[in-house]
Amino acid sequence: MPQAAAMTSDDLSAALPTLLPRLWRFALRLAANRHDAEDLVQKACVRALERRHQLQPGSSVLSWLFSIVHTVWLNEIRARQIRNRASMQLSDELGDSFTESAALNPEVDAMHRQVVAAVEQLPDAQRAVMLLVAIEGLSYREAAEALAVPIGTVMSRLARARLTIGRLFSTQTSNVQPLRGALS
Repeated sequence: MPQAAAMTSDDLSAALPTLLPRLWRFALRLAANRHDAEDLVQKACVRALERRHQLQPGSSVLSWLFSIVHTVWLNEIRARQIRNRASMQLSDELGDSFTESAALNPEVDAMHRQVVAAVEQLPDAQRAVMLLVAIEGLSYREAAEALAVPIGTVMSRLARARLTIGRLFSTQTSNVQPLRGALS
């Protein structure tokens, strides 16, 4: 991937296709709807191409693009709130985006769906940090750049998100009754 210092219009145009799958997955997790995610990625790519001069030398192109996707999404959320549109819900498509369905067995599939449901329950700010760091593999610094927040805020939101998810799973497992005689 080209560095920002040498980024030209052609370089960004050439890098975008290789980054589209990651941008689309992030957009799908934010938007929770395939069509909204496609629109979000399209708007973000157009904005990136229009504003490629804003990419700072030495910055990660991927972090910069995640930042644009996130900003476009926040703008869309604000617009939806103003228009009093329907609330967001994650669909089954999200669970399918984590892994290939052919590789799943029923237990793994159920676990993935539980994780998706737990992440869905997080507040937007925590969910965005969780998706960037835990799912997309960005460093805390890269996530902070993408979300335009201090690195400490990323660490705090991630810690709270992990605690919330941990509590959800500990509540679920404490409600499961062991099967007697199943192993004998």
